[in-house]
Amino acid sequence: MARRSDHTRDELRRMALDAARAIVEEDGLRGLSTRRLAKAIGYTPGTLYQLFSDLDELIIEVNIETLDALYAACKSVDFDRGPEEALLDLATRYIAFIGQQPKLWNALFEHALPESKQQPNDYNQRVFRLLGLAEQALSPLFPGDGMSASHEARVLWSSLYGIASLASSNKMSEAETPEAMVRSLVTNYVAGLRATQISSDQLPEA
Repeated sequence: MARRSDHTRDELRRMALDAARAIVEEDGLRGLSTRRLAKAIGYTPGTLYQLFSDLDELIIEVNIETLDALYAACKSVDFDRGPEEALLDLATRYIAFIGQQPKLWNALFEHALPESKQQPNDYNQRVFRLLGLAEQALSPLFPGDGMSASHEARVLWSSLYGIASLASSNKMSEAETPEAMVRSLVTNYVAGLRATQISSDQLPEA
């Protein structure tokens, strides 16, 4: 085993996170254990507990980095093309990322904290930042109504999660593709929102 003095604390944290990500990429979250991780970086399990309070904290850090990577893949969407095109681009990038990193994406949803713990603010901020992209795409449909845009972004994102889950678990019909389902979802969802807005605008004033 290497001595602790061989690396700084920051270096050890980086080594542990990189090794954890590699394990998850290969075997999924279930393949990750303190013992396996310690062996991968050449240190004892006790060293890991000097770097992270527990395995949950380490997994959260890995998941935060996955959310950062997903955001980086999605943030350059051209929102000036209109809600439908922006959402299609955003959803396509999301699906493509999952296709490239399915086990890391699954880890975001497989990891559950004990009831006594809450996700840290850093994690929640990453989630809100991603949802913010969908809200930005939808905002032209809800001028001056940020709450509605936020709600619809979450509804749409939840639906997209369902498609992504089927695709990542190979449970999608052979007659379908994630891309085709995403296009149908976004096109019909935006059309429905537009129709609802038009109907609301045509209602007589009380």
